Amino acid sequence: MSTPSSPTLAFIGGGNMASAIIGGLIRGGTPVGRLLVVEPWDVQRDKLRADFGIEALAEAGPALARADACVWAVKPQSFKDAAGPCAAHVGGALHLSVMAGIRSDAIAQAAGTERVVRSMPNTPALIGMGITGLYARAAVTAADRALVEHLLAATGERLWVAQESDLDAVTALSGSGPAYVFHFIETMMAAAERMGLGAEAGKQLAIATFAGATELARRSPETPATLRERVTSKGGTTYAALTSMDAAGVGPAFIAAMLAAQTRARELGDEFGR
Repeated sequence: MSTPSSPTLAFIGGGNMASAIIGGLIRGGTPVGRLLVVEPWDVQRDKLRADFGIEALAEAGPALARADACVWAVKPQSFKDAAGPCAAHVGGALHLSVMAGIRSDAIAQAAGTERVVRSMPNTPALIGMGITGLYARAAVTAADRALVEHLLAATGERLWVAQESDLDAVTALSGSGPAYVFHFIETMMAAAERMGLGAEAGKQLAIATFAGATELARRSPETPATLRERVTSKGGTTYAALTSMDAAGVGPAFIAAMLAAQTRARELGDEFGR
């Protein structure tokens, strides 16, 4: 294996999330020779070679034994089939999973090691603006955690959680969260048409509003509740909108929706993750 300062990194699966991590690592100075990927689909394998000049294998083999860390990035339903051919070669590596639904017990058993970190990224990671929830099993060292931070640095923010079940809540909040934002943007576009502005004007206004409001929330020392109150004059337009939302039960419905997502994340873990 390579030295800790220049780890060799293997990716099992070379789809969008793996490509986002690989691209970030290369931009950050990781030598291409330290990266390899197992990707059975020939079209995607060719794309990885063309985009990154990376070593791309059609199937698992002895080359994986060079890896200091192994990133699992296959679809959950493909994990068992992918893990079998890898098992003989990856027992000495740290394992990072970006798969939904596969619990760390299953990864540890398949990989033959307790050095497993499970993560839940979200799609803004593809542009370096994601947030990833992370859970580490007890055998994961401080150096292992630092390597995971290095692996994911270009994808956005990271948040470590204390217990694996917390990842179900992370899935419901930030993993599925981009879809909630896109849904609100779609709804604001529809409202713009109803008000005579047109969908494109609504899209521009909605996206700029979300971007500006979230950045203000990020930078401000005040709570989101205080920021909301500063925009809401009693009897004004914002008050009328928020009162209408309250009357329609939007807040409780939104909380119920995220609880439903959390429940489904737990169910998927039961289905795929044992």
